[in-house]
Amino acid sequence: MNPAAPSKHEPLVFEEYFELGQKETLSPFITPESRHWSKNIYLRSSVAAAILLLCTFILSFFPETESFSHVLLVAVYFLAGIPSLIESIEDLLNFEINIDVLMTVAAFSSIFIGSGMEGGLLLVLFSLSGSMEDAVRTKAKGAISALHKLSPTTATIVRDDGTLIERSVKEISIGTPILIKSGQIVPLDGKVIDGASSVNLVHITGENFPITKQIGDEVPAGARNLEGALTMQVLRTSADSTMARIIQLVTQAQEARPRLQRWFDRVSTKYALTIIILSLFFALALPLFLTMPYFGVGGSVYRALTFLIAASPCALIIALPIAYLSAISACAKRGILLKGGIVLDALAGCRAMAFDKTGTLTTGDLTCSSLEAIPSATSDEMDQALAVAYALEKNAVHPIAKAVLAYAEANNVQAIRITNFKAIPGFGLEGVAAFPEGDTKVYIGQPDYILEKLPSGRKEALKLKMEEIREKGELLSVLLIADRVFTLRFRDTVRPKMRSTLDALKQNWKLILVMLTGDHENSARRIAEELGFETYRADLRPEDKLTYVSELAHKHGLVMVGDGINDAPALARATVGICMGKVGTTAAMDASDIVLLQDNIELTDWLVGKAVKTQNIVRQNLFIATLAIFVASIPAIAGMVPLWLAVILHEGGTVLVGLNALRLLRD
Repeated sequence: MNPAAPSKHEPLVFEEYFELGQKETLSPFITPESRHWSKNIYLRSSVAAAILLLCTFILSFFPETESFSHVLLVAVYFLAGIPSLIESIEDLLNFEINIDVLMTVAAFSSIFIGSGMEGGLLLVLFSLSGSMEDAVRTKAKGAISALHKLSPTTATIVRDDGTLIERSVKEISIGTPILIKSGQIVPLDGKVIDGASSVNLVHITGENFPITKQIGDEVPAGARNLEGALTMQVLRTSADSTMARIIQLVTQAQEARPRLQRWFDRVSTKYALTIIILSLFFALALPLFLTMPYFGVGGSVYRALTFLIAASPCALIIALPIAYLSAISACAKRGILLKGGIVLDALAGCRAMAFDKTGTLTTGDLTCSSLEAIPSATSDEMDQALAVAYALEKNAVHPIAKAVLAYAEANNVQAIRITNFKAIPGFGLEGVAAFPEGDTKVYIGQPDYILEKLPSGRKEALKLKMEEIREKGELLSVLLIADRVFTLRFRDTVRPKMRSTLDALKQNWKLILVMLTGDHENSARRIAEELGFETYRADLRPEDKLTYVSELAHKHGLVMVGDGINDAPALARATVGICMGKVGTTAAMDASDIVLLQDNIELTDWLVGKAVKTQNIVRQNLFIATLAIFVASIPAIAGMVPLWLAVILHEGGTVLVGLNALRLLRD
């Protein structure tokens, strides 16, 4: 079972349950039957209390059932009021006076002035609004914790006698030898102690190009082993596991509250205490200045209690967290992890967006752009060379092989027969091609691997071609057929829909778009022109990128989108940092504010729109909540608003802002 994505009815194992802090419904301690009934129990009890209150109201009109209506009203107070009463007592014992205490005092005090029905209505509506917030919070946390894992959780240990055993990465200590088979992702940082292979560090740097690793070389976690098997000695433990990282991000998302919400949290206690003191003052002082009794429907106690309910800022307090939690949940469903609602505010205020090139604007997947001969060759010789490259690379799995196969198939080339095939891990491939004129030894692979097999004259020509291709920011592979040399050029592939995404960002949100890259000028210009960037910076060192990002962030407010470890400083310095989750490094994820776990960069336009919409809904909720307080509280002191209407206006406003905020859950 995948602990990060439990079924709705499946419990978590003990360790994962406590680590994730999940709801009781996923507890391994309860039975399946109990688990079914405990789902959304807070909301269920609130709905049951609402039904009972309606029955109480109807039965109160008939004298013969009036006594039974009192019994139902007790049940309403039990279902909707006891949980609030218990929490309020706990808060008071901790010398904390908040909105929950204020509402509970108001509801239970209504019994003593003969308005038990209005108190029940207050408890029911308060319970419904609270369960609504709880449901949204649970949904946001559940969506985030259900996101896919980013790295392996197990590794294969090599024992002293050569036998293999599978163990959790959490159990593996420094110095333990582990086996990495072909095609596997390296689970822990380590040093190669046996074997040689090519590894792809696209998960680390975004550069989708194989790198040779031999005995003594270090290999970081997240690298994909392409060819041979590697035995590695673990250098670092998995203290920062994927599960722990997700839990940390969830915690940050809950704690990193927007500035306005933090302000409300700070003043809510003082506000609640002020309203309680004012209510007591009105209850005691109004009969001294006005001709009215203390008790009765028109008495000062009744008016003070009505004011207490009307002036409570429940809608004001709930308006913000529900809006931000709804937006966070909607983003999580799309595979976008936000480190708190504060990120949405910052994102909505940015006027510029900068993109790293490799692995961000481009996929990191290679495309073979051309096949060239040194010196020139006939078209038949070129077709023959491509057929040989096709035949050799059919047996390999690295990105260059995929690019060669796609290029050959696009040119309708058939593979030639190859015998005595041999792969040299980390260097290249070799074999014997069956030409009509006879068998010929053929090689393909890294330029340095082929250079060793050439005479000095051919070496110089190949070195010049290598320098020319690399100056253009392209990658190179060399094919050798007998004494004939051919080069294959490879370039990064632009992500699908990237151009339309960038156009939408410019048109919909009027953002200034910039491309930043450490690649050569020619390579950068080609991508910039293809994607429509008016501004780009090439040949940037990490410190240059950091300086430019700092200027943009200070001047406009900047969103930085990147992936590799060299992007981490810029992501941290930007107003909002967005990291690619699949190819991004741990450092980049830690430095960023938003993680695109599916590398779905095409959703940046949607994300900016969600941030702007969140701000709009927060403003709407603040207006509705403030209006509800003023409309109900001031007339309440004048005796113009009865208790039941104050309850409806107050909690009606709370439910209204909650429903308005829930609109953010929609895509």
